[in-house]
Amino acid sequence: MKIADQLTTLNALSPIDGRYASRADALRPFLSEAGFMAHRVEVEVAWLKVLAEAGLPELPAFDAEAIAVLDSLVSDFTEDCAVRIKEIEKTTNHDVKAVEYFLKEKVADHKSLAEAAEFIHFSCTSEDINNTSHALMLTRVRDQVVLPKLREVLEQMIKFAHDLADQPMLSRTHGQPASPTTMGKEFANFAERLKRAIKQIEDVEPLAKLNGATGNYNAHLSAYPEVDWPALSKKVLNGLGLTQNEYTIQIEPHDWMAQLFDAIGRANTILIDFNRDIWAYISLGFFKQRLKEGEVGSSTMPHKVNPIDFENSEGNLGLANAVFRHLSEKLPISRWQRDLTDSTVLRNLGVGLGYCMVAWDSCLRGMGKLELNAQVIDADLDACWEILAEPVQTVMRRYGLPQPYEQLKDLTRGQGITEAALTEFIKGLDLPTDAKQYLLDLRPRTYIGHAAKLAKDFKA
Repeated sequence: MKIADQLTTLNALSPIDGRYASRADALRPFLSEAGFMAHRVEVEVAWLKVLAEAGLPELPAFDAEAIAVLDSLVSDFTEDCAVRIKEIEKTTNHDVKAVEYFLKEKVADHKSLAEAAEFIHFSCTSEDINNTSHALMLTRVRDQVVLPKLREVLEQMIKFAHDLADQPMLSRTHGQPASPTTMGKEFANFAERLKRAIKQIEDVEPLAKLNGATGNYNAHLSAYPEVDWPALSKKVLNGLGLTQNEYTIQIEPHDWMAQLFDAIGRANTILIDFNRDIWAYISLGFFKQRLKEGEVGSSTMPHKVNPIDFENSEGNLGLANAVFRHLSEKLPISRWQRDLTDSTVLRNLGVGLGYCMVAWDSCLRGMGKLELNAQVIDADLDACWEILAEPVQTVMRRYGLPQPYEQLKDLTRGQGITEAALTEFIKGLDLPTDAKQYLLDLRPRTYIGHAAKLAKDFKA
């Protein structure tokens, strides 16, 4: 066996960079090693620009040309820049210091910036740069990738809710026949859950700190005791769209990250439940699956069309949640002021979210293949007259007939009932004419309560 040394989609160890690489492409500008470096550069530049505005005697304000050069270091950052940083890191053996030296290289030919070079990374600890970069990365990937994709899933659910609002179906509780609903209402139920989960993801407030080693501005104050460093730090962070965490140790404690991963994990759990239910409806024949020309279901059984998209989604959601579970449990824990375990696991942000992207895409693909099989749904419901025992005994209760529940239990439990037998039973009841007629007119397909209305009325 001869496998190439150079990484390809065929020899990648992770399916996120192999089989499913294209599905995770949207994450790479944010969560890759190069993306991390780009965000570090952005934070270092933002810090330097605000320092230059602070009136420090040794750091004159930058002119427009200098600011344009600094801004270009952020906007024009490429993978070649990342390669250069990695080359510097071979000497420094420190990834953040490598970014600092890279920036000093880039400004060396510009007089005012070269003179200000020692204010790059001024009074910062590595974690100042890293935690702020991670906050930017996660905020942007949440707003630009995660939420749009989840909203796409939600929109598809809502479409099914509206389109299938009037399709009656037999419900099952504990796997047994239960009060009917509509297929659209089933989708609306999941849509409501996912909508709430999306709101929880939206509501997580990203935090960051720029307060030096151990979080007390020690180095800052040693150089410029007259400067309001907390205010200056807040200005930088707010300019980046982040909220300042005023009380930290060496690291930002990452509680907000844990909250975010828990929130995404809850959305994923809802989708696991959804995948399993749709899988079951396909198994019952309630849905057919549209196939592409030439597509194979089973390698040996020609008749089969397997619900592979929903299975793929479920499996990858489980992998994503396993990563998120570790992140949310591990990140808020750090020995004393700081250890490197948080830095180690934070390099796997793209792994957890990569599995999400694969899973959400598979769920969408699965929904895109669904085709209602109304005949099967209707036949399943029409064959189950015993579900009308519930409304019959409920109307009997209203009018004070003796032992309504017990009578219907004896009539239907474990044996079902035919339309004729139920009709005969209703005719023998001592009920007002209108109530009796209501029960006689009732059919499994019409006993759906507000299900259709609830599905039609659902809004994102």
